[in-house]
Amino acid sequence: MAIDDLKKIVEELRNYDGEEVRIMEVCGTHTAAISENGIPSILSDKIKLISGPGCPVCVTVTAVIDKLIELALRSDTIVLTFGDLIRVKGTNMSLAEAKGEGANVKMVYSPMEAVKLAGEDQEHVYVFAAIGFETTTPVYAMVLEEAIKNSLDNLKLLTSLKTMPEVIRFVVKYGGRVDGFIAPGHVATITGSDEYKKLSEELGIPFVVTGFEGPQLLLAIYSLVKMKGKGGFKNLYKSAVREEGNTKAKEIIDKFFVPADASWRGMGKIPGSGLILKDEYKKYDAGSDMLDEDNMPPGCRCADVLVGKIKPCDCPMFGKKCTPDTAHGACMVSTEGSCYNYFISNRK
Repeated sequence: MAIDDLKKIVEELRNYDGEEVRIMEVCGTHTAAISENGIPSILSDKIKLISGPGCPVCVTVTAVIDKLIELALRSDTIVLTFGDLIRVKGTNMSLAEAKGEGANVKMVYSPMEAVKLAGEDQEHVYVFAAIGFETTTPVYAMVLEEAIKNSLDNLKLLTSLKTMPEVIRFVVKYGGRVDGFIAPGHVATITGSDEYKKLSEELGIPFVVTGFEGPQLLLAIYSLVKMKGKGGFKNLYKSAVREEGNTKAKEIIDKFFVPADASWRGMGKIPGSGLILKDEYKKYDAGSDMLDEDNMPPGCRCADVLVGKIKPCDCPMFGKKCTPDTAHGACMVSTEGSCYNYFISNRK
């Protein structure tokens, strides 16, 4: 984008004085990028940015954390997880707190580390916390492929895998008003842009697929402001997102997983919004069925934040009992969480 074009877009967004436009970014990485680039401070008060349910840690119910803790307390089992999840509270404690009490919890940086660890230590069962959306699901499928190839019966997944289309429909039906969506960029690289074009047509709400740089996000917001009330779809991330998506990634997902109902933090069970292991691979499942209980901390309003009913700073716990150092809700734990990003960038 030429500098003059960017200046024009910034000027128009700053001086916009039309009807209020409420734009939801669904991807947690977009949420972080919007804060990092200081984009809210550029926009007119008539343009409202809302963070949606696109942070995988933020939408994980407490039953999943509780199950991981139960497994980690077994002497023969080691739970592997990413950094953000380790600090999310279950019903009574987080994985980090459980580790402090002797639970076998190990933080890793890549799911493929699970294959190496399980191969080197046949005395323990290794359970990987497979949390995420369509973006990370192909990697978990690759882990299973390697486990089968190397006969690693001591490697299992506890899955809490979500898919985007159904939760977007849920937000439109039950959440706050949304006039336009910044579609999840990472997810779209896997599923393809056609999925969001169809959603736009179905819901009558404009969608724009975009990347993660400041100018890309500003162009997406500008496009959605112009499209308000008209519907429509644009793919502004064609360098990474094809109409059909990543066919190889979709093939390996389909090899190991099938669609299923899934429970979302504060939203209950949403039909067809998740993925579970196929029956023929259930031996690699660590007990993912029926993990629906969701004991959110008293006073926490993460659920209302995730569907755009309130801003994070409207939660009575925000910045008081709930900060990144003393996080009560999952949205304040993850670096992709809307509460965390509001807090660190002092957004109002």
